[in-house]
Amino acid sequence: MSGRIETEHLAVGFGDHVVVDAVDLRLEPGDALALVGSNGSGKSTLLRSLVGLLPPLSGRVDVEGRIGYLGQDHAQSFVLALRALDVVRMGRFGRLGLVRRPSAADHRAVDEAMVRTGCREFGNRPMRELSGGQRQRVRLAQVLATQADLLLVDEPTAAIDAAGREHWLEIVAQERARGAIVVSATHDIGEAARSSQVLLLAGRVVAAGPPAAVLTPAHLLATFGIALAQIDSVVVATEEPHRHDH
Repeated sequence: MSGRIETEHLAVGFGDHVVVDAVDLRLEPGDALALVGSNGSGKSTLLRSLVGLLPPLSGRVDVEGRIGYLGQDHAQSFVLALRALDVVRMGRFGRLGLVRRPSAADHRAVDEAMVRTGCREFGNRPMRELSGGQRQRVRLAQVLATQADLLLVDEPTAAIDAAGREHWLEIVAQERARGAIVVSATHDIGEAARSSQVLLLAGRVVAAGPPAAVLTPAHLLATFGIALAQIDSVVVATEEPHRHDH
């Protein structure tokens, strides 16, 4: 595969408002990057800029390869009676174009994606009748059906139970093994720990690099205002102290 993502001094945001700046990334086939932070930290804005939905405010961003993108779920968007199967099939539209009919390979890619995410059993049900977790599995299947070089996903395990989250991480490992680059915006520190790179965001870049170097109590405290540390086999939560004016 030939996917690549590289940024240099990248600043992203809306209009004249910078949400995050000084973002320097280099991702090669098989890499996985976790964008970690709380709501409003800049994860989704950066992800949308990498996809090309938002122009950079400054700096450089180079993205090469076919993209599969999963934005955040909006249940109210399914006003039509689209079935789960119809939604997953949309993942092949980029390859089909306007006139080509789906081939056996297209049908196989859709079926395999639905099997991998566990949503084939309710493939004929309307999306608006599905639970949040079921709907998320369908949307993940749509991304996998693209068979893209770059998978950029925003909160991929939202509304999914613990077993489903673990299964998604196994899928990510499989996608990396085939040479895909996976970029995930997430709150999940466990998911981030299994990535090759982590970018901690809090309206700024708190830390960037391998998980072992980035996911430290001090960095997590700066990112979330709370950190977890293990002391004598006991997990201790540390909160950022409140500041008072005197």
